[in-house]
Amino acid sequence: MKTNTLTHIQQYPVIPVYYHEDAEECKAIVKACYEGGIRVFEFTNRGSNAAVNFKILLQYRDENFPDLQLGIGTIKNVIQAEQYLDLGADFLVSPIVKEDISKLALAKGTLWIPGCMTPTEINLAEELGAPLVKLFPGDTLGPGFLKAIKPLFPGLKFMPTGGVDVTKENIDNWLNAGVSALGFGSKLFLKPAGASGYDWLTESCHLLVNMVNRK
Repeated sequence: MKTNTLTHIQQYPVIPVYYHEDAEECKAIVKACYEGGIRVFEFTNRGSNAAVNFKILLQYRDENFPDLQLGIGTIKNVIQAEQYLDLGADFLVSPIVKEDISKLALAKGTLWIPGCMTPTEINLAEELGAPLVKLFPGDTLGPGFLKAIKPLFPGLKFMPTGGVDVTKENIDNWLNAGVSALGFGSKLFLKPAGASGYDWLTESCHLLVNMVNRK
């Protein structure tokens, strides 16, 4: 796997999950997150400019933040996976479990993080060789779900994504349940009223990193 992405995620377990149509906005967001301590970022394949903007972000990352792992999310088929691996994605994230995506990722030596909602899906992901599973949607499943199923899968690592709240109580509940990382989407990017620029996002990321590292 590239630069041992799994180890990198465990070292930097706060993962912003983001998409925007405007490339300059994407660059500004990545910069603000990086300045807040983020070293793993998931851009999502959720709009018409996704591939173009991801390519721009990869170049921006290479020029400015070489220690940032930049992956692509919302990968639902092997054609999308091939497209983004060819662009240079450091890792792939899916909302589903698909064998052909798994096989491609393994062949390319790239981390694939499948999305699962049931023990059956988690078991399939494990059989396909995924070391890290995305619990999706995280707010629907909740920390109680992970506590219940984690003993069944002692060799797997887990990352909730989707509606994960940025409050200390919610983060502590997930950490106590045994997650290895947390994906933060829209709740991380809620701009405070009256805020300008991106300092608010840098500060939010800094606070999140400290909370997840329990500082």
